[in-house]
Amino acid sequence: MAEPILEVKDLVKHYPLTQGILFKKQVGAVKAVDGISFDLMKGETLGIVGESGCGKSTLAKVLMNLERATSGQVLFKGEDISKLSGAALKAVRRNIQMVFQDPYTSLNPRMTVGDIIGEPFEIHPEVAPKGDRRKAVQDLLDVVGLNPEYINRYPHQFSGGQRQRIGIARGLALKPEIIICDEPVSALDVSVQAQVINLLDQLQSEFELSYMFIAHDLSIVRHISDRVGVMYLGKMVEIGTDEEIYDNATHPYTQALLSAVPVPDPTARESRDRIILTGDIPSPANPPSGCRFRTRCWKAEDRCSTEVPLLAVPEVLSGPAKHQSACHFAEVRETAAAV
Repeated sequence: MAEPILEVKDLVKHYPLTQGILFKKQVGAVKAVDGISFDLMKGETLGIVGESGCGKSTLAKVLMNLERATSGQVLFKGEDISKLSGAALKAVRRNIQMVFQDPYTSLNPRMTVGDIIGEPFEIHPEVAPKGDRRKAVQDLLDVVGLNPEYINRYPHQFSGGQRQRIGIARGLALKPEIIICDEPVSALDVSVQAQVINLLDQLQSEFELSYMFIAHDLSIVRHISDRVGVMYLGKMVEIGTDEEIYDNATHPYTQALLSAVPVPDPTARESRDRIILTGDIPSPANPPSGCRFRTRCWKAEDRCSTEVPLLAVPEVLSGPAKHQSACHFAEVRETAAAV
């Protein structure tokens, strides 16, 4: 078994809600991430999926320490990095980098490509001495499939896919062990998405990277991920290998997501069991008691409003490979195999 390179234990991120102008009083909290635990193994890709507003991007920011965790632990190679600051945090950040969602806003339009990709070397000069930086940047451009001669161009002179390759090159500059990809292809055309996903696959093999890949496109997540975690309203509701999740999903929310994936074959589309969820996602400032999905779930009973379901292996599953699901009434449905 591979060793976990990143361990997340009961991670919580709440944003306080205050009232008053001069004497601000906390009257509540937005529970963006509310008790999430998982491991990321060395060399694996963990996909994180869920609706907008479920806490995926907040989770990424907390793992990067761009946002301070309210409580919980983030262990990188056994060291809790959630409380680090200053030089200690700077040293860890070299090993955990991020590729952002929008290639149009994540690159400084006033900086050349060479300056953008080379900026991490200013913070960590030991990675590339000053005299070697131009060559290092050109090598990174070549690695991500761009012409090294583009080093003096500006972001507006590139297409969206090329800009995202620049963002990936910047993420690779410090030779990290983990890259957190926050919806890196959602702003790109479908054909360009495939190119970027293939590039990430290639780089993972070449540099032995571990990815946490955040997305809302389930087909992309299945293509690139070894394991998949499903989030709903700040909670992890199901996690397992891609085969376990896509072929044997047991949580009603996961089943509903899979049933909504477009299917090109009209016959298959008409024959499958489509699950239509009613209502909107509850507010993370005032989540439902018990199971947070119960207000939209067709299986909900009285027990669901009082008892929080634990993320555990459901009894309905058998065999050596059992994934975890947070549902009192977990079961396998045919609709789970739609993707």
